Amino acid sequence: MSAVPTPTQLPPRMPRLRDGWRRRLCRSVLRLCGWSLVGDFPDLPKLVLIAAPHSSWWDGVWGLLIKVSIGADIHFMAKQELFRGPLGALLVKLGGMPINRGSAQGVVEQMIDQFHQREQLWLGIAPEGTRRHVPRWKSGFWRIAHDAGVPVFPVAFHYPDKTIHLGPPFDTTDDMDADMARLRAFYTPFQGKYHGV
Repeated sequence: MSAVPTPTQLPPRMPRLRDGWRRRLCRSVLRLCGWSLVGDFPDLPKLVLIAAPHSSWWDGVWGLLIKVSIGADIHFMAKQELFRGPLGALLVKLGGMPINRGSAQGVVEQMIDQFHQREQLWLGIAPEGTRRHVPRWKSGFWRIAHDAGVPVFPVAFHYPDKTIHLGPPFDTTDDMDADMARLRAFYTPFQGKYHGV
C-alpha cells in the first residue's frame, strides 16, 4: 500500500494540473479518511482510464479527491447542457469535456477527434455506465481507445481496505470480446462499495 504520490513522483509524460491549495486540502482529506493508492501511474501522454467497480456516487468523490491531490489532469465526459453558467465553469476546472449527444458525429467519434487533436489526454470512463451491477460493460471506452490508438488503463476501487489499485496499461487488439474478458478479469478481486464487477 502506498501513500498518495506527490507531483514530483509522477511520471513526466502524465498530464498535470498546476499546484495549489486544493491539492494540499484533498491530500489531507484522503489521509484523514484512510484512502491510498496501490501501483504506479504509466508514463504515457494519452490513454483511456477505466474505473470500476462503479457502485456508488462516492466513487466519483474519491476519484476526484485523488485526481486533485496528485495534480493529475484527467478528463471526463458530460453532456454539453451542463456546461452553462457557474456549474459549467466548475466542470471545466474539474476536467469535464462537453459532449453533444445530438450530433451526427457520435460520442465515440467526438472523443477520438479529441485524442487526435491533443498532445496529451487522459480520459476517465466508468465502463459499466451505471452504478448498478451489469453483466456486460458498455463498449464505448474500448472503441475510443482502439480507434484512437491509445491504451486502456484499468483502475479499481477496493472499499474493504480503502485502496485504489492501478493496473498495467492494456493495448487493445482486434478482438473486443477477448479484450473485455481480460480487462474484467483484472477486476475480479476488487469490491466496490456495494458490489464487485
